[in-house]
Amino acid sequence: MEERVYQWAQALCSCAGEGRAFLEEFCAALMKSEGIYEEFVYYLERQTFLCAYKVAGYSVVDIMVWQIDHFKANLDHSKDGGAYAGGQNGDRMLLMAFDTMLKMEQNPEKYTALMQNETGTDYPDKY
Repeated sequence: MEERVYQWAQALCSCAGEGRAFLEEFCAALMKSEGIYEEFVYYLERQTFLCAYKVAGYSVVDIMVWQIDHFKANLDHSKDGGAYAGGQNGDRMLLMAFDTMLKMEQNPEKYTALMQNETGTDYPDKY
């Protein structure tokens, strides 16, 4: 792994409140996935998404949108107005999108089911 990629992953983890163990696990998984590594580097260099690589038909942006919807669903269900971890931390949302994509690559059925079942309540008749 290029040093600049590792340093950026380290900075994201720090901003996201994740420790060394998460960083090392994330980087190890990133090294095993050529497609996700390419997406990660593309974002690092351009601050925009390539979206060329997909897992079970989902890009990293699709995963991030699902996470935002999931955050909104947690806000809707929260009694205190929702202090859902990561919802207001863009670095955490970005890191978790890539991390989820890495995990989805290993177990696509699990994550596909989650993405299709839990969304926000921003459209009529959701519940």
